[in-house]
Amino acid sequence: MLETCVTYSVLPASDLRRATAWYRDKLELEPEQTNEGGVLYGTGSDAKIYVYETANAGTAKNTSMCWLVDDIEATMAHLRERGVEFADYDFPGLTTVNGIATDEMGRSAWFQDSEGNYLCLTQPT
Repeated sequence: MLETCVTYSVLPASDLRRATAWYRDKLELEPEQTNEGGVLYGTGSDAKIYVYETANAGTAKNTSMCWLVDDIEATMAHLRERGVEFADYDFPGLTTVNGIATDEMGRSAWFQDSEGNYLCLTQPT
């Protein structure tokens, strides 16, 4: 039943104004809808991102959302020009080179938004 449904990500923000500015300035996303509780973004497909204000923002230490991209290096270069910093990891099971980890599923790179949410780019194999 759910395999045919469109999903959307819900991301927490401790400061919605700051988060909205970050998503605009760093990721070039403009809100589709805004209400008192949050901001809804489109992503170029049917998928959506809803950013809402809560004191719980930034407490998750896991990946909250991933974008599937065709060219991870080009996407990273563009985001780096806009001030996005990518994480480097070096521990068993995950090592990055220039911010990119490679495994059997593809290549991935992680960064944090202004609220401490871990976001990801993935170029599937």
